Amino acid sequence: MKKVLYLSTCNTCKRILSEVNTNGFELQDTKKKPASKEDIEFLRQHVDSYEALINRRAQLWQKRDLKNQNLSEEDYKALLLEHYSFIKRPVFIDDNQVFIGNSKKVLEALKAHLSE
Repeated sequence: MKKVLYLSTCNTCKRILSEVNTNGFELQDTKKKPASKEDIEFLRQHVDSYEALINRRAQLWQKRDLKNQNLSEEDYKALLLEHYSFIKRPVFIDDNQVFIGNSKKVLEALKAHLSE
């Protein structure tokens, strides 16, 4: 599977997509087509927890004051399935390689992987 989960209204996602070669990848705007349960479970297999997939800068996260809640793994999973803005983005899936988020370290690893 070659897929990119991104948000078309996110300037950071737009910038990253313009910087990397996405030929052969399915581009999925999570606002128009949210990540499926299968997508979330697949991603969970590649990270330490559902919590690692959470976008803590999401407006909804801030609005609900979730940082002060004692959330379980199932709570994080439910949030990811509830609203597209909770997933950290962009997410690049290249078979069994997964790159999540927009940190400098992640982007360097992604670019190195795509240039192989």
